[in-house]
Amino acid sequence: MKKGQLGFLTGTHAVNDLYQGAIPAMLPFLMSERHYGYAAVSGLAFAASGVSSLFQPLFGLLSDRKPRSWLVPAGAVTAALGVVAAGLSGTYLLTWVCVALAGIGIAAYHPPATSQARAAGGSSQKAMSIFSVGGTVGGAVAPSLVTLVIGGSGFDASYLLAVPALVMLALWMLKGPWMRWRGHTEAPPLTTGAAGKPAPDAAERTDDWRAFGRLVAVVIGWSVPYVTVTSLVSLHAQRDLGQSEAAGAVVLTSYTAAGAVGTLLGGWVGDRYGRMTSVRVGYLTALPALAGIAWSPWFPLLVVCAALFGAAMFLPFAAQVTLAQDYLPNRPGTASGLTLGLAMAAGGLCSPAFGWLADSSGLPSAFYALIVVFVVPAALAVRLRDRVLPVPGLRSPVPAETADTGAQ
Repeated sequence: MKKGQLGFLTGTHAVNDLYQGAIPAMLPFLMSERHYGYAAVSGLAFAASGVSSLFQPLFGLLSDRKPRSWLVPAGAVTAALGVVAAGLSGTYLLTWVCVALAGIGIAAYHPPATSQARAAGGSSQKAMSIFSVGGTVGGAVAPSLVTLVIGGSGFDASYLLAVPALVMLALWMLKGPWMRWRGHTEAPPLTTGAAGKPAPDAAERTDDWRAFGRLVAVVIGWSVPYVTVTSLVSLHAQRDLGQSEAAGAVVLTSYTAAGAVGTLLGGWVGDRYGRMTSVRVGYLTALPALAGIAWSPWFPLLVVCAALFGAAMFLPFAAQVTLAQDYLPNRPGTASGLTLGLAMAAGGLCSPAFGWLADSSGLPSAFYALIVVFVVPAALAVRLRDRVLPVPGLRSPVPAETADTGAQ
């Protein structure tokens, strides 16, 4: 494991996802100061998340054709410029374009950064979980930073939001030890050996699209309850259990914070007991936790169930990323782009249906419907097969004949 490189990439992930979290944090200020309506704000949210999710697989394809490590700083800086320009723009159309630009920058960052983090972490699931938590931390910091800058000084001070990206860019351009891979500034692709030469079994590293398709279906099924619970759980506490807005925030915070804990725990479980253990335990634990959210008659129980659900949902997160890259060893960027981008977008597009159900039949009905939907990815996740491939950078790769191809 290249700890210096992994640590630096984790920091860049925090910076990049800070701007991903800054956009929704800006929406209340845009509504109050520019008098945007709900439809206009929804359009900005789509410009950020929808555009980003659609472009991410394209950047994955680009990074697979040729190493483009410069997309890591370029993506984060583009995201920062988009957010700053959105704060300084005057018209809604220009604001929408700037937010879409930020989404494209966020999309450009993830595939090459995820591939580099995998190369830096080797076979360690904990390494990928640490990299993933960096993004969670950045997203968690974003609301406080936006409130401090825009809430304190108005949109005219939006340029201050670019500081984290500029610091990260300066560190990248210094080409310090944290960026070096055996004396080079480019990490070797996943299909090469320690000295940059093709691994002995590189020719036998075939892409298992069938297994990858099953994994994408699992991730889509994962994203539907994740996005929906994120949107509705605080409202559930307020409207069904009679709690205050502060109590609703406590539930949401517990849910998101537990996700970070679950990501780290999943990496540890994957290293100690195998990554498929973290996948199966995560889904099988998340299902009853989701039922607990739907049924909870008391607020403390809702908080416990929400925290358990958040931790369980992120227990398989790092394993799913590395498993996708092992299913498509010749296209790690594409694997990252599809699982982290397009699959998440598909899940997000399904979530409004549960909002309509909540409007017509109540929030508990929406949560019970989620349980029925979530049974499908949970059943598919239990049947996923592992695929063990030689670790990049190791001199003694695992023999190809011992690998499980995942086609069973």
